[in-house]
Formats: sequence, structure tokens, C-alpha cells
Amino acid sequence: MTDVIFSALLGLLTIERFAFMLLGVSVGLVIGVLPGLGGIAGLSLLLPFIYGMDPVAAIAMLIGLVAVVPTADTFSSVLMGIPGSSASQATVLDGFPLAKQGEAARALSAAFFASMFGGLFGALVLTGAVLAARPIILMFGSAELFMLTLFGLSTVAALSGGNLAKGIAAACLGLAFGMIGAAPATGEYRMDFDTLYLSDGIALVIVGLGIFALPEMFDLLRNGGSIAEGQKLGKGWFQGLRDVVRNWWLSLRCAGIGALIGAIPGIGGSVVDWIAYSHAMQTTKDKSGYGKGDIRGVIAPESANNATQGGALLPTLLFGIPGSGSMAIFLAGMILIGIQPGPAMADRNLDVTYTIIWSLAIANVLGTALCIILAPQISRLTLIRYSLIAPFMVMVICFAAFQASRSFWDLVALLAVGVLGVFMRRFGWSRPAFLIGFVLSLGAERYLYQAVQFSGLEFLTRPLVLVILALTLLSLWAGLRKSSAAVNTEGSVETSRAERMWPQIAFGAFLLAIFGFVVLEGLKNSYLAMLFPVIVGSLGFAMVLLVMAAQLRGPVKAGTANFDTEANATDRGPWPFLLWFTAFIAGVAVVGFFAALIVWFVVFLTVVARTRPLTTVLLTAVACGFILVLASFLNLVFPGGLLQEMVRLPWPFR
Repeated sequence: MTDVIFSALLGLLTIERFAFMLLGVSVGLVIGVLPGLGGIAGLSLLLPFIYGMDPVAAIAMLIGLVAVVPTADTFSSVLMGIPGSSASQATVLDGFPLAKQGEAARALSAAFFASMFGGLFGALVLTGAVLAARPIILMFGSAELFMLTLFGLSTVAALSGGNLAKGIAAACLGLAFGMIGAAPATGEYRMDFDTLYLSDGIALVIVGLGIFALPEMFDLLRNGGSIAEGQKLGKGWFQGLRDVVRNWWLSLRCAGIGALIGAIPGIGGSVVDWIAYSHAMQTTKDKSGYGKGDIRGVIAPESANNATQGGALLPTLLFGIPGSGSMAIFLAGMILIGIQPGPAMADRNLDVTYTIIWSLAIANVLGTALCIILAPQISRLTLIRYSLIAPFMVMVICFAAFQASRSFWDLVALLAVGVLGVFMRRFGWSRPAFLIGFVLSLGAERYLYQAVQFSGLEFLTRPLVLVILALTLLSLWAGLRKSSAAVNTEGSVETSRAERMWPQIAFGAFLLAIFGFVVLEGLKNSYLAMLFPVIVGSLGFAMVLLVMAAQLRGPVKAGTANFDTEANATDRGPWPFLLWFTAFIAGVAVVGFFAALIVWFVVFLTVVARTRPLTTVLLTAVACGFILVLASFLNLVFPGGLLQEMVRLPWPFR
């Protein structure tokens, strides 16, 4: 065994193979920094190049990219409040406030070292579990997977500011959005308005960018300054390392959570950061700093999301069952180079398995080193006036969202979810709970259906199901134990009942209409396709009624709404910037993405940023050059409009 381990290391450290790993790390760094692309896009980019390659070199390159994306995506999450990928959404909650307080260096340093620790822990778990994992993974059937989704949903107790009714309602709203399209049990369509676009549901990247990125971007534009509010950067690099060392036990626990969740197919990395974040809150006595810049809110999810990669490789290698979307592409890559995943990876192909493990460990160290080297330069973005950065963010967000299904309706869906995100942020409805519900919706319904089909209600008596149920109840209890002191991740401030109640009541009525529609749509289908929508819609409806009843009974209490910018606001709110965003999408619908981008950039920079003509031209040229290189390099396409349908235009206007 020892000979196999060290021979795999020596085989990996040849100049050619190490160079390919470094190439994968570099591509992963770029992919991670760009919001919304993630590991799936990066691996898809590299896949055509591995034909005919040395298998070890190809594996090193692919794993290099997989390992560094969850580290590099921290940049946009911390510096701009935009999740770099689905695995870095929870990092935004405390990383972005730290950046606005002038402590971006500390947040980035803590995130990078926590990510490296999590990645090395994941590699260690993969090393020790290669031989023992098979019987463990086989213990998880549909019933256990359903209970794991409930465990993921239980985190709303800690992410809803002590207002469990609001948290459950927000999670149910996410579940409802996740049910749009075909039912997993019967294939019947629900809530698709008889449109082809909604028949496949809404993509996660659109929901993540709309619910988090757009509201934060509009809020920063309202403030009119830079992200870091003029405070100096460059301090706190060693402080971030000390934070990780001081919270080593939290890092270890969250890395363990990440490795465990990653090893369960169907759960994936989209929710593990929320579970780790919730765990950090539940095990902390003083929760008041969470959501406002608590460094533990950065360390916990970053330790977990990198460890997830090691866990996700377990079912991928041993059973050929991808543990996540990225692992599905990696699995295809292994088959292309002639390696068949399966039980043989723990026997005849053990040398390949340890090559993957060494690649994962080394790539995590390389990725962390590169991020630290480049971070001081990238961090300077927080000192730039945000009205100069916002157009670039709009460009990248819309371009990334469009790649979900390459339909113009991706942009319309992004706008709709963004409006919902603005209202949820304003009225204190937990956006993390919404996102957890959305991520787990499809799996929850599928696993419930399978569990009932195979075992009936007797699945609730299975030993592992009871263990997970106990953990779920413990999670709920821990989240509610000190509900009066629980943090609201959406912000909190006292406000008068007379001035602020009725907008919340109107939003509550809107949510009631959504849940009523969910129930009615569910009732149109057969029993199996009806069950989940009716349960979710009814529960969400009841929770919203409880919230509205509490709002009507008395004053709005601290922790129930985000009025830190609304109560005493002297501007017109986020709505002018929402109109600017809407105008850009309307321009895309008429003249296509690239032409609309040029016009919108010039007008926005002139009117909002008030730049000089030369600066406007230079920034517009930089934006156009960047998006052209990105589209060409990643083989991506631009959204078209009515003009493209009527006239044959040259690239990039077509």
C-alpha cells in the first residue's frame, strides 16, 4: 500500500504532469473569480483537450481545476457580494460586510487558509475511506437521502433570525420555485404556464445571482461610494491566518460536514456551505455578529466547500455515481481517457485513485498560494467607486445567467428573481432559507416518492433514518434555543408600525397568492405529482398567515426587517437602479447583447457614474474586449434580439 501511495506521488511530480496540473489550477482560478460560471463550466472547457493525453496528466489538470474553484470563487463573494459559485453563497453573508468595513484582506486570508485546510482534509478523508467507503455509501437509500434533505432544510431555524415562521415560509417559497417544470415522479408539468422555457425549471445560477447578487449591487449603488467605504486595505493577512488557527475546531468540524455531505450523491456542494454556516451559528453563544462581519461566518463555509470535493470523489470513483455536477463532468473525462470508475478503483486501479488524491492535495496548496499572491491586487477593487464596477458586474451576471440554457428568457427570469430578492431583503425574509429550499426541492420530492414506493411509511422506522431525524430535531432545537438573540442575516433595526407595516402586509399577501397558486397547480395533477406541491404550498401559506398575524398585532420588532437603509432613506431606494437593469435587458431583447452592452455602458457611465468622455470610451472598450475574449475562449454565445432575427450580422453582433 505504501509503495502505491509514493509511486503515485512520484509519477505525478514529473515536469510535464506538474505543468498540466498548474494549467488546471490557473484555469480554475480564472473560472472561480468570474461569478456564476463554476466548476462545471471550467471542466467542460478542458474536456475537449484531454483526448489522447497521458491519463495521469489529464487527471492532474482536471483535479487542479476542481480543487481551486471553491477557493477562487471567494474573491467575488467577499469583494462584491456576488457568489462566485453555488458553493460560496454563504460566504457572502459575513465576507462581504467585512469587505465593506475595510477588512477584505482578513476575510480573504481566512477564507483561503480555511479552504486549503478543508481541501487537505477532504484528500485525507478520501485516502482513508477508499477501502471502507463502499459499505457505508450503500447504507444510504432513498429514505435516508430524503431525511438528509430534511436535515438541510432544518438549517432555516438558524438562518431566519429566530423567526421560524418566516424561515419556513422562505424555505417553502424556494421549494415552490424548485418544483417548476416536470414532476420527478410522473413527468407531469406544473407551474410552467405552458411555456417551453419553464418546462425544465429555473437554473440554480439564475436563482443564486438574482436572489443575492442583484439586491446587493443595487444597495451599493445607492450608497454611491466604494465597497470598502474608503478604508485602507492590505491589513489583516496574518490576522486571517490567526483566525483560522484560533477556530481550528470549527474548521475541522465543518470540513467533516463537507466531506460527509459531498460523499452523498444528490446532495452536492450547493447546500453544504449553508449547513456549515448554520452549524457555526448554532454552536456559538454570541450570534449577534453573524451576518454583519463575523469571521467565523467565513471560516465555516469555506472549510466545508473545499472538503466537499474529496467527499464527492468517493461515489464518483467507487460506483461511477457523480456526487455533484462537477463530478459528472469529471466522470466523463475519466471515461474519455480510458479509466472506468467502479470498485476496481479500490483494487486494480488503486494507483490511479492515489494519483487523484495527491492531485487534490497539491492543487489545493497551489491554488491557495496563487490566491494569496494575487489577492492584494484584486482586493483593490473594493476601493474603486462602485458605480464604475457595477456595469461590469451587470455584464458578467447577465452573460453568466444566459449560459444556463442560452435562452433570452434566462435574463427575464434573472430580473424576476432579482425583484423578489430586493423585496425579501427589504422585509427581512431569509434569502438563505429560500436558496436552501430551491436547491433541495427536486431531490426532496424524488427521494420521498421513492421511499414511499419502496417501503411505504415504514421507511420512517429504519435505523439510519431515525439517526438523521434525531440530528434534524437537534438542529432545530439548537437554532431555536436562543431565538431572542438569534441573528437576522438580512439586517435589523427598530421601526414604527404605522409607517412600515402595510408594505410588509402587501408583500405577505403576494406570497399568499404564490402559495395558493402552488396548491391549485398541484391539485390539477395525479396523486404522486400533487402530493409535494400541496404539502409545501399549504405549509408556506400557513406560515405566511402566522407572520402577517404577528405583524398586525403589534409593532414591527427588531430583527424582522431590513430597514437600516429604508427607514431613514432620503433617496428613491433601489428602484432607479432596477430600472437601469431592466433597460439593459430590454436593449438585449431589441438589438442583442453586444450592441446593447455598448450603448448601455456609455449611457450608464455618463449619467450615473458621471465619467469623462475619454474614461467612458476606455471603460466601454475594456468591457467589450473582456467579454469578447471570454466568449471566444469558453466557446460561449451572446443573447440575440429582434435585430438578429431580421438581419444577418457579423460576429459578435449576431
